[in-house]
Amino acid sequence: MIEGINLKKRFDQVVELYGKAECLRYEDQSFTYNEINLYSNQLANYIDQEYRLTPQEVVVIFNNKTVYGFSSMLACIKLGLIYVNLDITSPIERLEKIIIRCAPSLLINDFTENSSFIEPFEDSDFSSLNIHDPLVANKLKNKSGKLENEVIIPDHFITYIMFTSGSTGFPKGAAMTHANLMSLIEWSRATYDITTNDVFTNVNPLYFDNSVFDFFASLFNAATLAPFSYETLKDPNAIVKYANSVKPTIWFSVPSMLVYLLTTKALSEKDLTTLRVFTFGGEGFPKPKLKKLYELFGDRVELINVYGPTECTCICSSYKISEKDFEDMVSLASLGKIAPNFSAVLLDAKDGGFELGLSGTQIGVGYYNDKERTEKSFIQNPHNRLFREIIYKTGDLVSIDDQGYLFFNGRVDNQIKHMGYRIELEEIESIVNNISGVNECGVIYKKLSIGGHIISYVAGESNLNKEYLLQELRNLLPPYMIPKIIRIVDVLPKNRNGKIDRVELKKLEL
Repeated sequence: MIEGINLKKRFDQVVELYGKAECLRYEDQSFTYNEINLYSNQLANYIDQEYRLTPQEVVVIFNNKTVYGFSSMLACIKLGLIYVNLDITSPIERLEKIIIRCAPSLLINDFTENSSFIEPFEDSDFSSLNIHDPLVANKLKNKSGKLENEVIIPDHFITYIMFTSGSTGFPKGAAMTHANLMSLIEWSRATYDITTNDVFTNVNPLYFDNSVFDFFASLFNAATLAPFSYETLKDPNAIVKYANSVKPTIWFSVPSMLVYLLTTKALSEKDLTTLRVFTFGGEGFPKPKLKKLYELFGDRVELINVYGPTECTCICSSYKISEKDFEDMVSLASLGKIAPNFSAVLLDAKDGGFELGLSGTQIGVGYYNDKERTEKSFIQNPHNRLFREIIYKTGDLVSIDDQGYLFFNGRVDNQIKHMGYRIELEEIESIVNNISGVNECGVIYKKLSIGGHIISYVAGESNLNKEYLLQELRNLLPPYMIPKIIRIVDVLPKNRNGKIDRVELKKLEL
């Protein structure tokens, strides 16, 4: 029985019991738990001796999903450090905001080629480590394979920070603890009946919260993780070909990924013969495409819809899809029942709806180095006057039926889910409004039968044009946040308070 009081102790037990089992599986090679333990110990010893970091200092990682990238995450866990996986496709300005917020002591680069994204940070106050540098590689090999600094790690120590879009134009970093993740690991094991024979896909980017399930549910339950390279993920046929080669048993992605594979006809019933679970979350799954997936695989694969905010260690409910769900082809499938390690708190919202509040062992400690936004979203349970009980206000409008099944009814704010990413439209507006020549901007989201479009209405100087705005936005926003459509207008509609009227903007798109 794998237990452990924190992530380090639990991983130690996995290695002790299943050291010879496969940990990472790539198309042309694999690594055992003993090997990953060796690499992560060597790297932890190197970091400890070369940089003298103390527990809870921050390490940012440009993670390319190599064995050394994953070993970097484990090394941080073993030393009680906080890691942050960064997106190399994000503009420098956005990365700088993240780095300002988390104030790292060390940057680790896991990319061997085209590392120009590192250059802007070379003169920064923090140290930089390229783990593929030949000189570093030689030093690592000479380090002990046994962890030399046995750090005491309380369960309230922060493990990682996951940055998401923020309404102020500044990304916010959700900080999650060892205790939070231990709870997720145990819930995952019980819910998916995970054994050492399971193989998890890792199609999710490591800077995206869905990857938390991939990494922790697999490596900390002695299963195998099969990482998909960022290059492979650009081609639907390559995705399916690679998936077939690594023989996964559990797939986790956003619905958009599966819709993409279905619409391009890259995925058929002949594929993924070893799979036993399709699980998906992060956005709604359009019923017509969900039905298609069910028709192809439902007779031999379970389809499980999951829900959960980044701030609550990613998953707080799950729901198994059945034939009955297709009696209604309009409404989204249920989000399922709240997991046993959570409690749902219904908070009164505008227009008579209910906002979902969550309490429990997977609620994070707040937004790192961001007291104001933490106090706004992590609040005392208003229904509990007897003792301190912090709940997270999800911003999701929900209803719960008589059997305890949760249903999503919208948002209380201007946040959207696009391609699985949580995006504050105000952040896009803030960025656009700072572009030279722009006077004001309003951003809306138009839902389509599959996915949707981010649309930006912009008023500004007479010479303002779409090409110029797109060029600027490519330098300021990650690709998934750049508006699909930009409309130049003379003036934006206003409501009685003088604010931009997004309701009127949405009517223009009907």
